[in-house]
Amino acid sequence: MNSILSDRILNMEESATLAMAKKARELKAQGIDIISLSLGEPDFKTPKHIQQAAKDAIDEGKYFAYPPVAGYQDLREAIAKKLREENNIAQAKAEHIVVSVGAKHSIANTFMCIINEGDEVVIFSPYWVSYAEIIKLCGGVPVLIEGTLENNFKATAAQLEAAITPKTKAVIYSSPCNPTGSVFSQQELEAIAGVVMKHPNMVVIADEIYELINFTGKNFSIASLPGMFERTVTVNGFSKGYAMTGWRVGYICAPLEIAKAVEKMQGQFTSGLTGIAQRAALAGIAGDQTPSKDMATEYLKRRDLVLGLLRDIPGIKTHVPEGAFYFFPDVTAFFGKSAHGHSVANADDLCLYLLAVANVSLVTGSAFGAPNCVRISYAASEAELIEAMKRIKKALGDLA
Repeated sequence: MNSILSDRILNMEESATLAMAKKARELKAQGIDIISLSLGEPDFKTPKHIQQAAKDAIDEGKYFAYPPVAGYQDLREAIAKKLREENNIAQAKAEHIVVSVGAKHSIANTFMCIINEGDEVVIFSPYWVSYAEIIKLCGGVPVLIEGTLENNFKATAAQLEAAITPKTKAVIYSSPCNPTGSVFSQQELEAIAGVVMKHPNMVVIADEIYELINFTGKNFSIASLPGMFERTVTVNGFSKGYAMTGWRVGYICAPLEIAKAVEKMQGQFTSGLTGIAQRAALAGIAGDQTPSKDMATEYLKRRDLVLGLLRDIPGIKTHVPEGAFYFFPDVTAFFGKSAHGHSVANADDLCLYLLAVANVSLVTGSAFGAPNCVRISYAASEAELIEAMKRIKKALGDLA
């Protein structure tokens, strides 16, 4: 019997980050001491004042009914205020905000609303694993422009210009970037905006989910540039900067036409985000920002710790990440080698080797459009990071 499943799901790649995390959990369940550096999962707890806001909302008993599809008005107003004051997106109003079930949902909603069959979307690569699969699911064609280790994995405005065709509908990037931790400067984004402004039917999707984990200073939003608010969908959320991954709160700020379309789409798929999570998010964005700043300070300490340890491993080549909580080293020095019954032909093999021999889970760079690299998350304790790097160094040293 032929599969009853649709071509759409059969052709979709599984999320590599979630797949590796699943393997790590399965091994842990068997009693194996696995150090998981695969997921983009803050190891901090959600700040207390945010937790308390959720408890208060439950006790008030007012947030158990269906919430508005686009989010509660006060949360949308608080997000718009934040974007005006902190991101210099002067036009942002509540009507431009749609709150969704995480930033991933926000991105999927947006592409569902703007892509027609055969439309091309330029992706700055390395890229977050789900971009390409969401675009293909919507009938679009991903077009990759690649940054290299030598330029901190940042593709250029010139590469964007060269990739644009009459079928190009959008361009998407993340900054700070998952998986590389690179941050686009104001000058670099101005150059990108200059290209986009030449093409009136193009939209920019600016993924700023790691905004609060930025070691270069204040994050710069492309939507703040002249003429770009009308051309930009700014995506953000609470998972990373507020350690709220499980609360699933994301949002877009978009031109009114797109915002209304996303609200319409969401109304047919999920309706509004859980009311209690929205009350928690409001406390996060409008309340004390000290916990978020403290987390970012701790991530910077961990980055510097891991940087020193990686530089002590022969064969590893890395840049210095400027944000998020990842390293994305080139590991081609280990291709073609073997040890402990494992042969390493590529980054996929290397990740499986390190999981089996070092009991450390990483994610292959091929999932992010960079098959010569692996992604290492340093959202873990210093003790775990030190032990993981020790294990990785030994396992890589055994390869010959």
